[in-house]
Amino acid sequence: MSYAYLFKYIIIGDTGVGKSCLLLQFTDKRFQPVHDLTIGVEFGARMINIDGKQIKLQIWDTAGQESFRSITRSYYRGAAGALLVYDITRRDTFNHLTTWLDDARQHSSSNMVIMLIGNKSDLESRREVKREEGEAFAREHGLVFMETSAKTAAGVEEAFINTAREIYEKIQEGAFDINNEANGIKLGPQHQSGAGMPNSRGQQNQGGGCC
Repeated sequence: MSYAYLFKYIIIGDTGVGKSCLLLQFTDKRFQPVHDLTIGVEFGARMINIDGKQIKLQIWDTAGQESFRSITRSYYRGAAGALLVYDITRRDTFNHLTTWLDDARQHSSSNMVIMLIGNKSDLESRREVKREEGEAFAREHGLVFMETSAKTAAGVEEAFINTAREIYEKIQEGAFDINNEANGIKLGPQHQSGAGMPNSRGQQNQGGGCC
């Protein structure tokens, strides 16, 4: 399938916050309640449409365990967008956001778009982190914020697509050097023609991990 741009994403956050579940819901539109732990990095892809342009999202889902942190860091460098995920039912995952964010900003392009995701919004009765706290953290650190549920799919589509829209707008403003693939953006074969094509879904590799 032809595309105008390819954007590389990375999904980061503590173990068990639902990173792999978000990816699976976005690429395959399904929820898998039981996952093996992600070992290193998993991969998924999907085509979306922004302003009539076909954009391919190439998404790297990283392991949350400290032992894999050095592997995760190597993927920041080539990413145009990052989804920083915490679990609204586990305050410790929210408390660790600053560490993740510092790591991301230290190892990525200064223009990388970071979306803060409060996942598991379907578990309202077990909520430990208020929505207002997520919004305040995002404001303080210049992030985009959303709450999602990988289980019900609420907000999942918007999270990935809104991040892509931010990247696309930065390209229009000239913030990204699109000829430097180290920024996580690649010009596709459709770029010159600019023709829009119907949406298509990518396939995710089997065997995800929910962490």
